[in-house]
Amino acid sequence: MKLLVILVSGNSFIRILSIAVLLDTILGVLRAFKYRKFNSCVGIDGAIRKVAMLVSVGLLMLVDTIMQFNLLFMIPEKYIQYLGITKLGLCEFFCLLFILYEAVSILKNMTLCGLPVPGKVKDFIQHFLDEMTDELPDDSKEGESIENQ
Repeated sequence: MKLLVILVSGNSFIRILSIAVLLDTILGVLRAFKYRKFNSCVGIDGAIRKVAMLVSVGLLMLVDTIMQFNLLFMIPEKYIQYLGITKLGLCEFFCLLFILYEAVSILKNMTLCGLPVPGKVKDFIQHFLDEMTDELPDDSKEGESIENQ
């Protein structure tokens, strides 16, 4: 267990993911305050998803330690130099995917909280969520109806 804590604390991908999870959680709570829509089922589901994400990353870190995966061969050299990384294991790969997932959720929550989001980014998020989910249109309509009352 001590080894896992040392490995996790020294991994910048995991630290960035942890910050993204924390920021998304805070913005989600603020959004619930704004629309006065607290739902314990949704909150518990989100918490389970986030805990599962972090536990998965921790377990993948152990797998990487045992198996010595390195997926850098899949990344162009200029990005490797820009990022300054020497190893991209399964843990880091899934961290990147989870960070992207959290970034979309953060931008969605920022938009729905009324925070300033650049127009092109807002349009991209709206289009992305329209294509992949039906979450943003329903939430924004609900928010508009609450604000109009």
